[in-house]
Amino acid sequence: MARDTGFPVSDAGDDFARQRRRAEYARLIARLRREPDDVNTVLPFDEVVRALGRVGERSLGLQVIEVSSIVGSVDRTDDFDRRFRPTSARLRQRWERIAVARRRGEAMPPISVYRVGSMHFVQDGHHRVSIAYSRNDPTIDAYVTEVVTRISGDGITVQSDLVHKDHYRMFCTRVPLPAGAADSVRVTDPWDYAELSEAVEAWGFRLMQDLGEFLTREEVAQRWYDDEFVPVVALARAADILPNRTEAETYLWIARERYRLVRRHVWNDEIVERLRRQNPR
Repeated sequence: MARDTGFPVSDAGDDFARQRRRAEYARLIARLRREPDDVNTVLPFDEVVRALGRVGERSLGLQVIEVSSIVGSVDRTDDFDRRFRPTSARLRQRWERIAVARRRGEAMPPISVYRVGSMHFVQDGHHRVSIAYSRNDPTIDAYVTEVVTRISGDGITVQSDLVHKDHYRMFCTRVPLPAGAADSVRVTDPWDYAELSEAVEAWGFRLMQDLGEFLTREEVAQRWYDDEFVPVVALARAADILPNRTEAETYLWIARERYRLVRRHVWNDEIVERLRRQNPR
């Protein structure tokens, strides 16, 4: 932070200009590094919640939250960058007015935020958050509303991560595994979740035909995980097939190749050995 002159109005103006420059520098550096376009973008609350699946919400009242945990906005995603630096000069008047009040020691009302996992999204108080970031404040007072979602928001860093989360949420809806099992069924390409869902549903259909009875999605998911996924992955790992893939990616590959080679949905040591021999390293 630059040294203050002791004149709040002048210093607030300098602060705003400095934050605007930093926003432009960050955008330029990201472009030079060929980073994704959304690396410095404020996360949009509605899109995040839609991707994760809203279950409900509850008010947590007034709390002290970390400024660094504020990464998104309900409706001002174009006005600030990821560190809430102003992206437009039209924000100057209000921004400087609040900054002057801060410098004069005036009390700031708490902001209002939504909490999704460990992330916070500003509902009211964007300028106060921006000024808190500019002054390196570690914490800020906030009225918090917690949003409960179908899946966790862990791992979201940029807006493009929402595609992966959205596909994973749909997979969890179609294949409702218990939490521990679901955590082990992960793929890198989000489109693989759709293929995996289709594979599980087809497996469940064949199982119901064999049993002559109806099974719920939850029952199919658990039976598939225990009787198909875990044993197949164990066979593949023992045969050293695709050691650098996730377990779910290994399962998808070996399931495709099994049917291509033998045209049957069965497993035995001979099939696994044939797959191991033709596995591309």
